[in-house]
Amino acid sequence: MSNKVLAIVNGVEITELDLQDALNRVPQNQRNHYTSETGKKQLLDQMVGFELLYNDAKVKEQDKENEFLKQLEIIKKDALIQYSIQKMFKGITVSDEEVNKFYEENKNQFKTPETVSAKHILVDTEEEATKIADEIKNGLSFEEAAGKYSKCPSKAQGGSLGNFARGQMVPEFEDAAFSLEIGVVSMPVKTQFGYHLIKVEDKKESSSRELKEVEGFIKNRLLQEKQSHKYLDDVEELKGKYNVEIK
Repeated sequence: MSNKVLAIVNGVEITELDLQDALNRVPQNQRNHYTSETGKKQLLDQMVGFELLYNDAKVKEQDKENEFLKQLEIIKKDALIQYSIQKMFKGITVSDEEVNKFYEENKNQFKTPETVSAKHILVDTEEEATKIADEIKNGLSFEEAAGKYSKCPSKAQGGSLGNFARGQMVPEFEDAAFSLEIGVVSMPVKTQFGYHLIKVEDKKESSSRELKEVEGFIKNRLLQEKQSHKYLDDVEELKGKYNVEIK
């Protein structure tokens, strides 16, 4: 990128590189707007405005006012703390061996549970459920039967409950759903809610996510743990170096 001068404010040049630096500081969710020609012009106008305000404040000697000096000290303190923390964490890394070791020792954390996708029809009595099951055997579609007879709000979606894993439904319903073959309508299943006819649409077996899928997550987690331990250890050491009184 060239470093063309885009504006001069009271002798101070604003260049293309200055504009790019300002763009890099714009929040990510707003950045697309400022990459357009219109957006770049708006950003440049803003930079010119800030430079004018800075010059005017200097002329008025606002940088010597007590209130400004107090705010400056707060900003300097916060900046120095952040800089100190950055230096504290410098050199802390996570190796591939550490990532692999964590993955092997914690594989259960990266398992995708077994799930089923099912539809159901809920009625009050076993007799009703049996009668509806007979109608389905004789040609009525499960979805039509759900819309016609089910007292569950899922009737509006043909009885669909979507995908669910173990532990999300009452035990009797869950046991029946996970034991059914795909496309088979169950016998009436009694739960605390009534009697269900269940039809499983799809099943997904439990599976483990590969290391390459989760290595970024693991690395970040281990890095944060190391940084946290370093921070706590250093602060504890500093408590012995400087006087601390907790009131």
